Amino acid sequence: MKLYATAVAALGLLCATGVGVAASAGGAAASSATVREHPAHDNAADRHAGRILHLHNRERAQLGLPMLQWSPQLAREARDWGHTLARKGRLEHASASMRSGTGENLWMGTANAWPVDTMVGMFIDEKRHYRHGRFPEISRTGQWADVAHYTQVIWRDTQEVGCAVVTDRGWDVLVCRYYPAGNVWGRMAY
Repeated sequence: MKLYATAVAALGLLCATGVGVAASAGGAAASSATVREHPAHDNAADRHAGRILHLHNRERAQLGLPMLQWSPQLAREARDWGHTLARKGRLEHASASMRSGTGENLWMGTANAWPVDTMVGMFIDEKRHYRHGRFPEISRTGQWADVAHYTQVIWRDTQEVGCAVVTDRGWDVLVCRYYPAGNVWGRMAY
């Protein structure tokens, strides 16, 4: 029963948050699916990086979309925001000025109770409501927020992703940042 209550709480937080990503210009996407090492890359903090990148790119590959590159800079920014959210104990998107043209997906649940596949999987599971069209007319439910995590994952013009799973104050918080941001009004995801 505890796991069920935790699942409902995590899902509720995920769905209640919605996605308020900024519009951005697109660009040519990269094709490699590797995590590139960088001198400032923090392997301990990003131990989930390869798996998160794989889950994103697996979904994109199913649609024939260009693969995302891992961005250590976006991952550091995601980690910093994740700590802020864990301390607050609630999800809220960083302001557009704090994100500098990046999109953002958020997830929160009880600490150490969730595999990263489930966290990212909740973004991808929104595809069951996805309807191909121009944003925001993209959801079979009539509510674009019901699919906005998924559409950010599959947004064709997005080239880079950086995520972090932060455990703090009894919470696991997943923050993913995307550059350039998806969910651009009047445009199609792919």
